[in-house]
Amino acid sequence: MARKKIIAGNWKMNMTPSEAVELINTLKPLVKTEEADVVFCVPAIDIIPAVEAAKGSNIQIGAENLYFEEKGAFTGEISPAMLTDAGVKFVVIGHSERRQYFAETNETVNKKVLKAFEHGITPIVCCGESLEQREQGITIDWIRQQIKIAFLNVTADQAKTAVIAYEPIWAIGTGKTATSDQAEEVCGAIRKCIGEIYDEATAAAIRIQYGGSVNAKTAPELFTKPDIDGGLVGGASLKPEFGQIVNWH
Repeated sequence: MARKKIIAGNWKMNMTPSEAVELINTLKPLVKTEEADVVFCVPAIDIIPAVEAAKGSNIQIGAENLYFEEKGAFTGEISPAMLTDAGVKFVVIGHSERRQYFAETNETVNKKVLKAFEHGITPIVCCGESLEQREQGITIDWIRQQIKIAFLNVTADQAKTAVIAYEPIWAIGTGKTATSDQAEEVCGAIRKCIGEIYDEATAAAIRIQYGGSVNAKTAPELFTKPDIDGGLVGGASLKPEFGQIVNWH
């Protein structure tokens, strides 16, 4: 069975609640499709108005982070139960910006992945290498390590429903995009790694996105590659252009 594409917008720290509603109303008619899942991963404060604004459309709302405890003295954090109660279906975990600025590690990513599954939220698990790591020739080794730790104690049934986002750090917000062949090579290696951890069926089911300066021009070539099941889109998800990315063919 062919995997359904998943195109997710990662808004990062952009859009006030009122701007979020306005953007969703602008994008609703532009992102209509039955061929792909469309997800907007929005800042925490935007989640409730975004869920409301997206009602009746094909847009699903995701969060950009969660915490791995149920509740308690964790000032400033957001629990999975808060997200599910607000209508969140997806959560971005381990984005390179979270790793770089907020000390996320492979181990905390794993804890968050397990907690998301426990609450029925689909994790979008991010992985990727720096320019230095690519130049050192350790890209695949580095990413296999990220994936193996992220999926520790995750069952095959859970893994089948997960989303992995491969984002080369050197291509995020830089205007540089990995070539479609570079992106396909790494996404193929990720699928192979999932096959080794679990089995062929799990590897065939899991959806792997490419992220890193995806735009309306680069999307068609990227999304036709056999191991690339859509995109995690940054800057372009805040513009009407996102509609062209979603309806890429």
